[in-house]
Amino acid sequence: MSGVWIFGYGSLIWRPAMAFRTRRVARLAGWKRRFWQGSHDHRGMPHAPGRVVTLIAAPRTWCDGMAYLVDRDVVETVFRNLDHREKNGYERHAVSLTFRDGGVVDAIVYIAAVGNHAWLGPAGDDEMVRQICHAAGPSGSNIDYLNDLAAALRDLDIDDPHVFGLESLARTFMARCSDSSTHTKRQASSKLKR
Repeated sequence: MSGVWIFGYGSLIWRPAMAFRTRRVARLAGWKRRFWQGSHDHRGMPHAPGRVVTLIAAPRTWCDGMAYLVDRDVVETVFRNLDHREKNGYERHAVSLTFRDGGVVDAIVYIAAVGNHAWLGPAGDDEMVRQICHAAGPSGSNIDYLNDLAAALRDLDIDDPHVFGLESLARTFMARCSDSSTHTKRQASSKLKR
């Protein structure tokens, strides 16, 4: 097949926003998905960045995602749009993918390298969840990004303990915030009635 394969492991899974001929679940060996990249332009703001996923080199591990085959006659337009979408620290890398149902292809993936201008790096899960639950930007809330990614991975039968662990903690954190907010409103209402 004539075309270019593009690998998505974050929002490209559920919102590719590109013209593609076909897509297939694929695996990238030697990399793991982590919420270590800052988002100042999509899921956060410059003064309050959100957290989005990037890939971290990790021997003896892998990242599963979605590969899209883009026809050569539209690939320039697709890359121009993706370069803009991924402008906050991501760069193109040539990689080799293995399809779930067999076969190996060369592909392009966008990775935000350690130390780029929007890099946040590792943090404790509780700290990451607090940041994710409070951040929002032009593309929506950071918690929606986390939940949409987790749902997309489940739909594809992809297991990712890092993503699912943060999702579970975020659910608990949001429930506590909601309970606290309800309690505060009840106290305020009670004081007004006195």
